[in-house]
Amino acid sequence: MTTAKQDRTVLLLGASRGIGLGLVDEYLNRGWRVIATQRSLAPVPALAQRVEAANGALTVLSADINRPDDLAALSQQLAGTTLDLLFVVAGVSDDPSQTIGQISTEEFHHLMVTNALSPMRALEQLGQHVSPDGSLAVMTSALGSISGNTSGGYETYRASKAALNMLLRSYAVRAGGGRSILALMPGWVKTDMGGPDAPVEVKDSTAGLADTIAKHAGQPGLAFVDYQGTPIAW
Repeated sequence: MTTAKQDRTVLLLGASRGIGLGLVDEYLNRGWRVIATQRSLAPVPALAQRVEAANGALTVLSADINRPDDLAALSQQLAGTTLDLLFVVAGVSDDPSQTIGQISTEEFHHLMVTNALSPMRALEQLGQHVSPDGSLAVMTSALGSISGNTSGGYETYRASKAALNMLLRSYAVRAGGGRSILALMPGWVKTDMGGPDAPVEVKDSTAGLADTIAKHAGQPGLAFVDYQGTPIAW
């Protein structure tokens, strides 16, 4: 872990495992100050180990993005902190073979709230802490591209990410200002969600995501791109 003085700060929402945890490592190694959230109130071992090794560069806070009160409390904890990047990483998936006619109302609600409503609530609540020329990002998927859906499958997951993309576009029109706003596709990554057959390693995805964010930093407006910086059709 870096011991250099940190002059940039990132807030990663949903950083206890997978790509989120990989982004913690990536930004620490790039010399950033990292604020990472976990849902659990008890320390997550993987994050706790990194706190010990990060020499003050990593702060871990508890927040469940599906709980508006948690987001409000997190905003209060961030009082006086200016973020260079706010990145909502948290998200869930379901059985990709499950059709819209098969999914229960409860599961549909959970998927839509976690993947679309809650990330946007996080931007609304926490965007005030991002500098006027900073960056805001959400983790989406190419599966959320309406024009790109030529194969079907992942029906509800696609719908949740398409909803996120649409809400982000509305947000960008209303509140973008001079900031870079990104809908980011991490690739098919070898995580618990992506599975062991995924072709992209976490370290390659996170390095690419950080590079892509850096490339767009300081450029006002909205972009839908993958971890290699390739534009994706909405």
